[in-house]
Amino acid sequence: MTQDISITSLVLHASLVVQLVMAGLMLGSLASWTVIFNKLFGLRKVRSRNETFEKEFWSGKSLSEMNQAVAGKADTAPIERIFASGIREFLKLRERRLDAGAQLDGARRAMRASYQREIDVIESNLSFLASVGSVSPYVGLFGTVWGIMHAFVGLSNMQQVTLATVAPGIAEALVATAIGLFAAIPAVVAYNRFARDIDRIAIQLETFIEEFSNILQRNAGSAPLAGGATSTASTAATAAPGR
Repeated sequence: MTQDISITSLVLHASLVVQLVMAGLMLGSLASWTVIFNKLFGLRKVRSRNETFEKEFWSGKSLSEMNQAVAGKADTAPIERIFASGIREFLKLRERRLDAGAQLDGARRAMRASYQREIDVIESNLSFLASVGSVSPYVGLFGTVWGIMHAFVGLSNMQQVTLATVAPGIAEALVATAIGLFAAIPAVVAYNRFARDIDRIAIQLETFIEEFSNILQRNAGSAPLAGGATSTASTAATAAPGR
């Protein structure tokens, strides 16, 4: 490509509509990269904190000790908030002296509601990446079609048309498609990667809800939880032999 047909000159000499399309695509690309980096570090932080809590949860501490530890934290992980909602509802229903089934059902409903809130937060801005990945190529194609139309309208006023007169107008139009693909490809790749990571986190949270429900089932109807209550590790071993 010669200096006269550089990318910069093509953008500067493009029609106003094509320039607006290019500017919109670049803004969309910048916004998607911002979401990508925020989501990348955010999901990494969530996974790390969830794993740290699970190790502590299965270390043998009692439920009351775990409840106090989570209540004393200012910034908690999603799995900790699910645990807190479950144990809080379980203790409330126990104070009301409801039967064991009602205690367990209430705790499970509270954990499910907390789980849905956490997933909604984790999935935030994921739809934006999907929109950028699916819409950007079509927006770029619109800019290309408009640019080609504009180029041919200009050529209609010329007596003699050569490749040198056609090439700049076509090149200007194709830049819009290139920018559209530049915005779409990273967004699609990131969306697929994050969707897979979020699915893994969701499975981890659902598994914890089921395992914690088994622990609560063993404690339902027993004496109130105290410092000497059955540890999570021993209760889990009773609820799920071979674990």
